[in-house]
Amino acid sequence: MSRDVQQTAPVPPQLDRADVRVKHEAGIGGAIRRFFDRVRSGDLGSLPVIVGLVIIWTVFASINPIFLSSSNLVNLLFDCSTVGVIALGIVCVLMVGEIDLSVGSISGFASAMVGTLWVNQGWPVALAILAAVAVGGFIGALYALLFNRLGMPSFVSTLAGLLAVLGLQLYILGSTGSINLPYGSNLVNFGQLLMMPKFVSFALAAVPGIVMLVTGLRTVTRRRAANLSAPSTGGLVIRAVVITVILELIVFYLNQARGIPWMFGLFVGLVISMHYALTRTKWGRSMSAVGGNREAARRAGINVRLIYSSAFVLCSMLAAFGGVLSAARLASASQQAGTGDVNLNAIAAAVIGGTSLFGGRGSAYSALLG
Repeated sequence: MSRDVQQTAPVPPQLDRADVRVKHEAGIGGAIRRFFDRVRSGDLGSLPVIVGLVIIWTVFASINPIFLSSSNLVNLLFDCSTVGVIALGIVCVLMVGEIDLSVGSISGFASAMVGTLWVNQGWPVALAILAAVAVGGFIGALYALLFNRLGMPSFVSTLAGLLAVLGLQLYILGSTGSINLPYGSNLVNFGQLLMMPKFVSFALAAVPGIVMLVTGLRTVTRRRAANLSAPSTGGLVIRAVVITVILELIVFYLNQARGIPWMFGLFVGLVISMHYALTRTKWGRSMSAVGGNREAARRAGINVRLIYSSAFVLCSMLAAFGGVLSAARLASASQQAGTGDVNLNAIAAAVIGGTSLFGGRGSAYSALLG
């Protein structure tokens, strides 16, 4: 009597793990080992920023416990939003290996334009803001023209622009030197008083975790369909839950005071939009390629001049918009707007956040972390 023996075909190995010479590490232990491997290789990512923030907050809180109070943190969110928007523009020019030293002057000039057109000339505030941002874009286009056509280094052109734009700011402000914006107007309220409703802030705090979970599950499905290794579903759920809980606790703490400013929400929205543009679009990949190797990008068919132009224009427009937010925050436009350490703070925020000074590497989140 014979019996048919049913043999089960062996499961083929996953394609990206078929080579036994390559080290594969899975699970939590593998993730920890990969993290320390990146640290040893110098790829620190956002770790220095996070550690630095913890140290700074610890020192300041030990000196003055009010520093970490919810009301003070809300004020810090207001203040960092203006510089953060300017730093977001700096990320763009640093990505292509250039620099803009005039962002502070452009922000001050934009605030002076809004005050002059809105208060002195009677323009609608929305039209005054659009005009200020458009002029900022025009200044960036001039920098791009000098760089692309004449080969003038951005350090030189933007340094000259710093002085020229500062002179224009002093000129349009006139002998008074300052213009007070109408207190109680929508723009000033946005820069000083307007807060998210609590239910809105709690709902928005849950969005990053949900997006991370959905995109992670989609990636897992696609990789498994292609017979590639994929992270565990449980790990994705744990990460999403941890991030959501942390963000909800932060929102809960800030809501003990005035809550989350809409100005900060606008800044975060700009950061997320820029992150998507830099990572998920042809333009963003071209920015990294041009910053990494200009000649290789040109040989690959990328319009290098157009990429440089877009970086300069976008940087100047964001600097101008940051100046508008600063005017709303201070309820005035003055000769001191955009001067002092605005330039240094914006550039430092982008660099400390992880954007390279030499181009080719950076993230929109650098402006937020820095």
